[in-house]
Amino acid sequence: MERRRARRVTINLKAERISCINDCSVFIENISETGIYMITAPEKKNNYVPGTELDLELELSGGKSINLNCKVKWAEKSTDDKSKSVGLEIVNPPFEYKEFLKTLH
Repeated sequence: MERRRARRVTINLKAERISCINDCSVFIENISETGIYMITAPEKKNNYVPGTELDLELELSGGKSINLNCKVKWAEKSTDDKSKSVGLEIVNPPFEYKEFLKTLH
């Protein structure tokens, strides 16, 4: 049974974790109105502790970007221990994000 409240859209976006240690590139695998599934860049030592908040800057086409405040829901190391899969809940998704999501349906 599906537990998600919102439909997921598979996507391939690059993003940056704002205010972290060193290079904080992440890759967005899928998104919804309320959540994000991302993969961290290999070998990065930044922690993703469930319950903590972080800010993400999504890099859209045309040089635009959207800043999102998110809460870490879960994080798992990959089988090779070089990257992590992270589930995020978007805290109060901004209007511009919702409009961007509509263009993907």
